[in-house]
Amino acid sequence: MVHTVSLIVLFFMSLSIFVCFIRFIIGPTLSDRVVALDTIGLNLIGFIGVIMIIQETIAYAEVILVIAILAFIGSIALAKFIEGGVVLDRDNH
Repeated sequence: MVHTVSLIVLFFMSLSIFVCFIRFIIGPTLSDRVVALDTIGLNLIGFIGVIMIIQETIAYAEVILVIAILAFIGSIALAKFIEGGVVLDRDNH
């Protein structure tokens, strides 16, 4: 039963990732694209978590952590870019 429900969840998560990817491609604003990328990252984390449940292992825990860290840093960098157009502030005074 858990296996069947997990496969259904994986299908809907795949569909969600696909819809977010379309939003990333045709998003009318840069903010829409940033939110779509962040949502793709969160869906990937959940997707890998469900795969870990199906396989009954914790082998992919490090992968989840790396994706989470990259998604967080990417969101912060893109938010800074949208805010002021500069990601790294370098003051050469």
